[in-house]
Amino acid sequence: MSVDGVGTEQSAGGADEPGWDVDPDDEPGVAVVAAVGRQIKAWREAAGLRAGEFGAAIGYGEDLIYKVEGGRRIPRPEFLDRADEVLGAGGKLAAMKRDVAEVRYPKKVRDLAKLEAKAVEVEAYHHHNINGLLQTEDHMRALFASWLPAYTVGEIERVVAARMARRLIFDRDPLPSLSFVQEEVTLRRPVGGTMVWRRQLERLLEVGRLRNVSIQVMPTHCEEHPGTGGLIEVLKFPDGSAVGRSEGMFGGRPVTEPKQLRILELRNGMIRAQALSPRESLVFIEQLLGES
Repeated sequence: MSVDGVGTEQSAGGADEPGWDVDPDDEPGVAVVAAVGRQIKAWREAAGLRAGEFGAAIGYGEDLIYKVEGGRRIPRPEFLDRADEVLGAGGKLAAMKRDVAEVRYPKKVRDLAKLEAKAVEVEAYHHHNINGLLQTEDHMRALFASWLPAYTVGEIERVVAARMARRLIFDRDPLPSLSFVQEEVTLRRPVGGTMVWRRQLERLLEVGRLRNVSIQVMPTHCEEHPGTGGLIEVLKFPDGSAVGRSEGMFGGRPVTEPKQLRILELRNGMIRAQALSPRESLVFIEQLLGES
């Protein structure tokens, strides 16, 4: 199953036909896209246009029209705007951009974003990459560009947009408590080159100075600590419930049972105790920035 897949096809005339592929395992997303497709088809037929004629009128190929109407391709916002204008839908098709805007992101990202939007406290330890919430856009793009099998340009733009949307957590009111622990190596790796790396370090300093955010660095010279088994994330909610996961425990699956959560919090608490303090960590990041 691909949750990040996106495609850009070529019409017979060679013009790009942009859109996002539908993940067949994403049932809510499939239902939304199918409903949007049926509405577009109904308006097109009411206007007496064939698929090819409609496509030519809005600047897309006939094949893409059939895929959108059949619920097999997620239309981009500009597609819906042009369709609304050409079909005289009076804003009814353009209004569907709100429905499409959410399902264009992979389901697992949507689910995570919904949890983050409700969380009053987030605790995270990352050992391999900088936490996604802390990454700059250029850093994200460089990371995804290095993955194998290689992403297309469209795929990279989609996953970057999804990750950027999660950064709304920093603008919430009331502010959640956000605590991050990063392995030193994640800060030293110059992902994307020197300038991208410098901007990433500057971003960490900017976020780390927010009053609701704590960033700590786990020094490489620390001989052992409970995070060697993989990343740890715990999200807590206003009603006292929580969800957590760790690569090294419970099969990597999200857990909500109090006993399992206590284990994750015990490990994360020890990691935070062994890491540099938030103040020391900011000084460390400033030193790295000076060396870059």
